[in-house]
Amino acid sequence: MIRKAVIPAAGLGTRFLPATKSMPKEMLPIIDRPIIQFVIEEAIISGIEDIIIITGRGKRAIEDYFDDSPELENHLFQSEKYELLREVKDVSSLVDLHYIRQKEPKGLGDAVLKAEKHVGDEPFAVLLGDDIIKSEVPCIKQLMNLFDKYNKSIIAVEEVAKEKISDYGIIKEKEIEDSIYLIEDIIEKPSLDEAPSNVGTIGRYVLTPEIFDCIKETPQGKGNEIQLTDAIKMLMEKEDIYAYAFKGERYDAGDKFGYVKAIVDFALWRDDLKDDVRRYLEESVSKGQ
Repeated sequence: MIRKAVIPAAGLGTRFLPATKSMPKEMLPIIDRPIIQFVIEEAIISGIEDIIIITGRGKRAIEDYFDDSPELENHLFQSEKYELLREVKDVSSLVDLHYIRQKEPKGLGDAVLKAEKHVGDEPFAVLLGDDIIKSEVPCIKQLMNLFDKYNKSIIAVEEVAKEKISDYGIIKEKEIEDSIYLIEDIIEKPSLDEAPSNVGTIGRYVLTPEIFDCIKETPQGKGNEIQLTDAIKMLMEKEDIYAYAFKGERYDAGDKFGYVKAIVDFALWRDDLKDDVRRYLEESVSKGQ
């Protein structure tokens, strides 16, 4: 049973500069909720009991957001804004969160390694803090269910456009069941010529604790960072690792276009916004904007 999740949120957010100079990219809002709240709620709904967030310098806003806010709560109560008060209190009571700081941005592998003492010797989930996935069954729960079956590390994957291949860890796969693959090779951010396929890993993993020893042995790779992909490749020498073409819609909210898509789509799903947003989009298209 998977009880613990690690959410790496220590990156510099360079794709959203200058906004992320003073705001963590994980705190950028999708209308009125920050990106990372969607990720944490996915973990909670999936049955995760213990969440470790890996933060870095300038990420204090994440801790503040999920902490109690007595002054704000009192103001909302005195103003009789009870619905807003309920939402604010719900945020601070979602789940017990733990924070570990990555002192310098040394890559995703290093960020995951920071959670080793807290995770211990049990399998755990990893959810990247800028991937939002809308699905009937939460994406990480889909992986957890498959882990119960195979008892091996398993990674969510999807097909990626050719022009995006160099942004992903790309796998060479062998299908063993519908949408389930044995990973035969994995390469971090290959060129189009180097890529063994167009199937890329996305920000959801269930990993065995043996990954920690592999990360420790992993040298710096692309970008002079310790890549989780490279550690996974090393782990493949010791045990089988699977990939799953998850069911759902992924939004890469760390990408500007992906972020805009998420805002538009989530607005169209909200009863209080959908009519106005749809009308505005139709008017914009008719004007040729």
